[in-house]
Amino acid sequence: MRAQKSGHIIQVSSIGGLVTFPGIGMYHASKWALEGFTDALSREVAQFGIKVTLIEPAGYETDWAGSSAKHARPIKEYDEVRNTPRPTSAKRGRPEATAEAILKIVDAENPPLRLLLGVSPFAVVKDTYQKRIDTWEEWKEVTQNAQGN
Repeated sequence: MRAQKSGHIIQVSSIGGLVTFPGIGMYHASKWALEGFTDALSREVAQFGIKVTLIEPAGYETDWAGSSAKHARPIKEYDEVRNTPRPTSAKRGRPEATAEAILKIVDAENPPLRLLLGVSPFAVVKDTYQKRIDTWEEWKEVTQNAQGN
């Protein structure tokens, strides 16, 4: 890609790289790491004409938490957390439905760095980020005073 001065790297993460749900912290850690890696990678390869997009889908009809998953021994004290429904679990998408969206990104002259896929991610992410911004605004004075200038 560097030699041809073009290309497009597509990486797949999940809405779990932007927001968290109780009980799957290690999953989120891996997705948040991919977020940071992809962001940095996009800046590193832009000079070579290489584009990078991180696909961030909601829940899809896969065996994600089924027999293909490794489950830790449940701890009774966390039963309530473990049994709490996640916002994205309400409507599962079909993986094959993503093909058209991904092809549009690949063919785009200016593809996005990140693309949410599915019905629920935008609302969940928007609410989460708005709460973060509100908190940062509320604590802005403390934050700025911590610089010591």
